[in-house]
Amino acid sequence: MSRLKLANAPVSWGVLEFEGLKGRAIGYQQMLDELAATGYVGTELGDWGYMPTQPETLQAEMAKRGLAMVGGFVPVALKDPSAHVSGEARALKVAGLLAGVAELSGQDQEPFVVLADANGTDPTRIQNAGRITPEMSLSNEAWQVFAQGADRIALAVRDRTGLPTVFHPHCAGFVETPEEIARLLDLTDPALLGLAFDTGHFLYGSRSNDPQQILDGLDRFDDRIRHLHFKDCHAEVATRSRSQGWDYFRAVRQGLFCELGQGAVDFPSILSWLDGRGYEGWAVVEQDVLPGMGTPRESAERNRAYLSSIGV
Repeated sequence: MSRLKLANAPVSWGVLEFEGLKGRAIGYQQMLDELAATGYVGTELGDWGYMPTQPETLQAEMAKRGLAMVGGFVPVALKDPSAHVSGEARALKVAGLLAGVAELSGQDQEPFVVLADANGTDPTRIQNAGRITPEMSLSNEAWQVFAQGADRIALAVRDRTGLPTVFHPHCAGFVETPEEIARLLDLTDPALLGLAFDTGHFLYGSRSNDPQQILDGLDRFDDRIRHLHFKDCHAEVATRSRSQGWDYFRAVRQGLFCELGQGAVDFPSILSWLDGRGYEGWAVVEQDVLPGMGTPRESAERNRAYLSSIGV
């Protein structure tokens, strides 16, 4: 059996970070109940304010369900230098909550601040997600600003709370393709910023449906990978999206990120790769859905059963 620890996240229940797509979500208590009941032992935080923001209250909710707090997602428009101060403040707010919960629980692995771009805000990147070309990327100057902001936030989080920071590449943001991931990692301090490797976003962002792309990415970024998101990517939907010019949100609505084992991601090979590296950290199952889409509890249950069937 794999040594992975499996978590899930509010995004699988339609709790999204995108402004303008925040439909009615179920309450956090029901979400945590369903997450625990379907076989997961950890969760990420979700949007600020979705779960309690006092460490004692949040830890009590975790403890009654036997859950660990794995991380918290912090989107920041890093290409904009004027966003760095407010982004740092938001990251420290999240980090303070995560650190407080971890201290109260005595959990054996520190939670991560999961830093990301302000995904889903740039029209060009939204319209062309899954088929990004080099001319759509940041300028050299903007890359420097972006990387400096990421390092600044990660340094502040480490110095103020002791927690590690990972960066989450994401479709419809400015760090989507393998080349863009490499550029960011080249420009940032490995001691400050790790990588949250998301299998579904990586495959769609690679402009390909070939699962070998993921294994190549794992090899390429091996020394920076500190956190994992397990997400599948439906090959037929991805192909239609690219050929018909769908924007990112339409692709998601059409089921781009399907249940695990139903898409192009080769999870057995990924598990073999992870076992070969002795990875013992978290894998967070995420099935990105828009508010009101799908059947979250049933999907979480089927995703967990699939992972059990391949040895997790």
